Amino acid sequence: MRIRLLGPTELTAADGRTTPITGAKRRAVLALLGLEFGRCVRIERFYDLMWAEEPPVQARAALQGHIAALRKLLHGTGLTLRTQAPGYLLDGDRESVDLHRFTALTTRAASEPDDAAAAALLGEALDLWEGPALADLPDTEQRRGHANRLDGVREQALHDRAERLLRCGRGAVAVPALEQHLHTDWLQEPTVALLVRCLHQAGRPAEALRRYHRTRAALAAELGLHPGAALQAALTAVLAEEPAPADGGPAGAHTQAPHDAPHRPPAVADAPSPTAPATPTAAPLPRRTAGFVGRAAELRWLDRACGPDRPDHALAVVVGAAGAGKTATVVRWAHTAADGFRDGHLHCDLRGFDPARPSTPGEVLAGFLRSLGLAEAEIPEEHARRAALYRALTAERELLVLLDNVRVAEDVGELLPAGPRCATVVTSRHTLEDLIVTEGAALLRLEALPEADALALLAQVLGERRVAAEPAAALRLAGLCDHLPLALRIAAARLAAQPSWTVADLVAEAEDDRTRLPALDAQGGVSVRSALNLTLRRLPPTAARLVALLAVHPGPEIDVPAAAALLAAPPAEVRGALGTLAAHHLLTETAPGRYGRHDLVRLYGRELLDGDPPAARHAALARLLDHYLAAATAGAARLQPHLTEFERPVAFPPPVLPELPHVRAALDWFRTEEPTVRALVAAATGAGEHDRAWRLAFLANCLYFGAGRLTDRLDCLRHGLTAATRTGDVVATALVEAATARALSGRRRPVEALALARRAAGRTAAHDGPAQIYTMAVLATALADHGDLAEAVELSDATVRRLDELGLHEAGAAVLSNAATLAALTGDGTTALRHAREARRLLAAHPHATFHLFALADEAHALHLLGRVVESEQAWQEAAERCRASGSLHLEAAVERRFADFLLATDRPTEAAERLGRAREFHAGSGDTRGAAELTARIAVIERATSAQTERTERTDQTATPMPRASRIGRSARTA
Repeated sequence: MRIRLLGPTELTAADGRTTPITGAKRRAVLALLGLEFGRCVRIERFYDLMWAEEPPVQARAALQGHIAALRKLLHGTGLTLRTQAPGYLLDGDRESVDLHRFTALTTRAASEPDDAAAAALLGEALDLWEGPALADLPDTEQRRGHANRLDGVREQALHDRAERLLRCGRGAVAVPALEQHLHTDWLQEPTVALLVRCLHQAGRPAEALRRYHRTRAALAAELGLHPGAALQAALTAVLAEEPAPADGGPAGAHTQAPHDAPHRPPAVADAPSPTAPATPTAAPLPRRTAGFVGRAAELRWLDRACGPDRPDHALAVVVGAAGAGKTATVVRWAHTAADGFRDGHLHCDLRGFDPARPSTPGEVLAGFLRSLGLAEAEIPEEHARRAALYRALTAERELLVLLDNVRVAEDVGELLPAGPRCATVVTSRHTLEDLIVTEGAALLRLEALPEADALALLAQVLGERRVAAEPAAALRLAGLCDHLPLALRIAAARLAAQPSWTVADLVAEAEDDRTRLPALDAQGGVSVRSALNLTLRRLPPTAARLVALLAVHPGPEIDVPAAAALLAAPPAEVRGALGTLAAHHLLTETAPGRYGRHDLVRLYGRELLDGDPPAARHAALARLLDHYLAAATAGAARLQPHLTEFERPVAFPPPVLPELPHVRAALDWFRTEEPTVRALVAAATGAGEHDRAWRLAFLANCLYFGAGRLTDRLDCLRHGLTAATRTGDVVATALVEAATARALSGRRRPVEALALARRAAGRTAAHDGPAQIYTMAVLATALADHGDLAEAVELSDATVRRLDELGLHEAGAAVLSNAATLAALTGDGTTALRHAREARRLLAAHPHATFHLFALADEAHALHLLGRVVESEQAWQEAAERCRASGSLHLEAAVERRFADFLLATDRPTEAAERLGRAREFHAGSGDTRGAAELTARIAVIERATSAQTERTERTDQTATPMPRASRIGRSARTA
């Protein structure tokens, strides 16, 4: 008998059966005895845990009653509950209490030098948890203290396991458990830091960065904090492949190119040589922005690039999105740095994104020549002579040149001063890569403000008191402004102009997607929308159109194939458009070929799209859905080729599809795109695209199974079922009902699964064809999962016969594989082997397909039933290796469990425990605590039996023949 404290407080027998403890106070008595196992617990401590500071008059009698009831429950279990002054004591096998088993395992792990072995011990310890500790006890201060302490040791074990796995290069294994732990509190910085590192090691840097930034934003919004050292170090590790700032500033914020570009010529032969003015020259700098805050790292970077210790011919390019504060930052720095330039400074706003005419280089040259002291009559008319004269006049000078709002690199070349001690700073919304390549420019990307600086900017306008009075609302407002200085200033200005408004009033307006951009409009025409309009006007037509069409895409990121579907354009043209938007900071390239965007840009795109006719918007959604339908069809065909029977040609064939040459590639693509697929099914259902919605959900079903995303699978199918029902198509509804039944089986809900499977089979009873076969096979599996094996076998046999009658051999592999499993469960190895081999023959061209792998496992099971043990083991080995190669996590776990049954039946318990441990990692990582607990219990039984056998062997003759074990190969529910 075991006492469970790490979850619901209960007694558990060795076979897994639980004895419920009725009453929260009785559970409290048992819990305190278990916590203090082997030590006497004073009566007063029971009172504190049960009633806090107000025990009733009959408290002692009530406690004695609970003790007597517990003694009855524990009788004959090896645990002893006895009275010992001044209280009660529980004694026996210490590890019969899961908490003390947990402590023993973590202690062993701490002293284990081998990281892999330590990680396995910690994984076993963590699998003992069934939920929050002591959650079902009376809510007293003592209970909260115990629970907090236990939560702490659980979190420490989780961290230690992740660290050990990282050292082994297996950080990917730790990801599911870390993500699950963060579901309850996603502001745990140490856990987030480990998750970021593990995601990075797993080859998922984009997800690592998303997790970091999500936590960074939440820390500021909810706690007003910056990320701590551990989280910042994790970010640095992810960005380590990018060039780092020289002063250790924010990693990835900028890169500095080497300043070894050829020196610009000081003059040309035919340039006039007027006498240079003796006094320093100046073109007035713009005034400093009032209330400038933050950007300390960026100002230091400008000092390094163009300050006193600058290299010769220093050139810095500062780029960022509209409203990021590029001009304000550069001007702020220039005012402090100008005195360091002996001959003064030159400044010009080129108005590269002005809706009117931008300044031309010739006009800028004329202005610079005037500032350098030339009279109007001395300025040449010809552009080339102006440039030559400018080079000549700057060749011996030490000037600071500011070129603001540059649109293209070509506008800069002739404006660069020739003197080696001159420095030039350029600002642009475009990246201006040509200046990096041809002129050796250093590049600084200006990102959104950190949370603290965003709040400080609001406080500059509103006053500290007003921001401090509503800290949560102020944090939320900063987030709604994407932490962009322009948006923050506009929001603050609106509040300043309306003293009666609270910050929460503006937040309520901005939280509505329909009114956020109008909420960020200020008097005089200044707005986020107007800033984005200026950028949009300078974009090529394809890129400008894509800004609007991206509003159709509901996912966090988009890739080239999906964007090509939206634009109905060739991939090369789409890559150029995406690159242009990224260069103008309307998108951010999160990984090669994948792009994310700010919320304000998304809303701006939606406004643009709302100006299109409804038919155009609907067509864009249809094109995107058809793209994902085609991609999901291609991916599903890798896992379950028979699903092509349900394939339908799409109305808008995609210009390009992701490359999915094998099962692993299909699953990798789906894991990246799953949030978009799920959101698209929901969006399509809401938009009336019911046929496309249910088909996408149905095709994605097997991809969800392969990827191990079992909870998200159900969510997607629910939307798909709504859509199928709304079509009025009986067959469509039945198909999605059957798929949902499989998903429910995968979540261990056999009663619901069986009811839905029966309904689906009933709908297709009169519809001869693949749908009838599919729903009959699903119902047979659901019956077996429900425990109705005889009925399941009878229906399975009928399905095989019906398959032959209809000549639907394409679906045969799935049906025959299911039939093989059921036959083996009845002990009919001959029939099971025949069905399994026929299924494999039908799928010979798809060795990593789901039902080929299931059939291979069925064949291994059948061979064992027939006494062909050597062949059986070879088949099990092959099945496990192929599952691992395919990347299908759920299937791999199922095969490992069945392989373990074989090993137990052939008297190899140590190997069996190893296989079960691998399966347990999947169940724990996918949130299936029940499945993980079952495997933990099985492993514990095996280990005890092995230990006992070893002890008996040591005490007896070494030649004694061990008793053979009975064969008990288990089954695995077909939820694919």
